[in-house]
Amino acid sequence: MTLNRTMQLFARWHVWLGWLVGFPILMWTITGLVMVARPIETVRGEGLQAKPAQVDPAGLVFPALTARLESARLVQQPDGPVWIVTEQGGGQYRYSAKDGSAISPVIETDARLLALATYAGEGTLETIKYFPADLAPLDLRRKADSWQAHFTDGTNIYLDDKTGEVLAFRTRWWRVYDVMWGLHIMDLQTREDTSHPVLIVFAALAAVGAAIGCTLLFRRRKARPKA
Repeated sequence: MTLNRTMQLFARWHVWLGWLVGFPILMWTITGLVMVARPIETVRGEGLQAKPAQVDPAGLVFPALTARLESARLVQQPDGPVWIVTEQGGGQYRYSAKDGSAISPVIETDARLLALATYAGEGTLETIKYFPADLAPLDLRRKADSWQAHFTDGTNIYLDDKTGEVLAFRTRWWRVYDVMWGLHIMDLQTREDTSHPVLIVFAALAAVGAAIGCTLLFRRRKARPKA
């Protein structure tokens, strides 16, 4: 008798928990399905990214610098090879690897050439927009002065305002994936917090509801009369 009452109590809890966590479970299932519908390489747009051009090491000149450096990298850009220099204070600058001269920050014409050199898809460049760090778009995912190159296939390429390097490569499917991810972790604002009270509470309730459901299923099968 006690066991039957316990099972009845479990059944009531299971029903109430089902009403409480039914929508989150459905949302987690749908968003998870959407996120795995395309390979992650397609989401990232790896097939749309041009391979980095090789740099000819002949005749390269390193700039004469007085500040202490954290790193220096050699990359190929449309106007030729450049040094991307990071100082110890965090500042980044670019210098010509042909004569060591400093190169001014990226302007719209430079951003257009850099975006076209980076993109290998079939779309055409539609717009070039500058975004200061405090107005950075959500899909950039960082506070940085940047140029956004938007292509007709929905691809956005973000370029660093100082160095011209690619900060982010976002496809149309990436933005769909991003919304699904935000729903999945219940954080549509930043879409980065995977450990917050709302998510933890609903996940715990869903786990309890599933455990009770499994218990009820097992007990009911055991209680069936044998033929």
